[in-house]
Amino acid sequence: VDSGSSNALTALEFGAFDIIQKPKLGTKQFIEESFILLCDTIKAAHLSKGKLQKNKFAAKETTKSEKLTSFCASVPPKLSADVMIPKTDGEIMIETTEKIVVIGASTGGTEALKVLLEQLPSDAPGIVIVQHMPEKFTKSFAERLDSLCKVHVVEAQNNDTVIRGKVLIAPGNKHTLLKRSGARYYVEVKDGPLVSRHRPSVDVLFRSTARYAGKNAVGVILTGMGDDGAHGMLEMHQAGAYTIAQDENSCVVFGMPNEAIKLKGVDIILPLSEIPAEMLSKTKLSH
Repeated sequence: VDSGSSNALTALEFGAFDIIQKPKLGTKQFIEESFILLCDTIKAAHLSKGKLQKNKFAAKETTKSEKLTSFCASVPPKLSADVMIPKTDGEIMIETTEKIVVIGASTGGTEALKVLLEQLPSDAPGIVIVQHMPEKFTKSFAERLDSLCKVHVVEAQNNDTVIRGKVLIAPGNKHTLLKRSGARYYVEVKDGPLVSRHRPSVDVLFRSTARYAGKNAVGVILTGMGDDGAHGMLEMHQAGAYTIAQDENSCVVFGMPNEAIKLKGVDIILPLSEIPAEMLSKTKLSH
């Protein structure tokens, strides 16, 4: 699995569109969820407008993706973050001197996160990330980022503390929620159904951040298909968090950021290259 994960990440760097895990025979839930994820990936590939083709290893866009979307007509309705955590009751969190950052990404996000995290100093604020990625691939992804960045990047484990200089990547096939105990922020990693068609779900992370961090948080939504994270970002915005969306030109797929923008949950829209400096500025760090 480790070798396969590494090869898959290399394929993404060379222009592969996404990772789809091979279905487990005899596992009804896995096969049903794989069907949903496959349909969304096909749609995303079609809507990417060929942005991945600038890499010579990427496949040429064809009309086949349009035809394949017909297979997706029977995809069941999406579940919201309600199935994992109640919507915040509007309580205002007491502001602390320590800020945290939460980031959501999907299609194109592996490379976007690499660009973003490589620009951060070793004492960057604590960060929690949901990148849509299958189970067991997130560990290899975190290890690869850790080898390239000044910040320490690891796959999140239940009860991990969110601390300065450390990045927690939500493990594939598990939801990751931000929690708070006194002045300590930590993550809860748990099972649950697909939310906004994903597990982990950006909406789940963002909603928990709205509830437990509020104005102490900065939220970032990056390239990705669909709308996972859009409603959660609106809730963060309403709770006093500062919210950033990646702009269309630098996105592989301008789905998730665009949906957050349309909901009016975004404070500022920036190209990917400018997001790290904005994050540091709004977490009271200057480098």
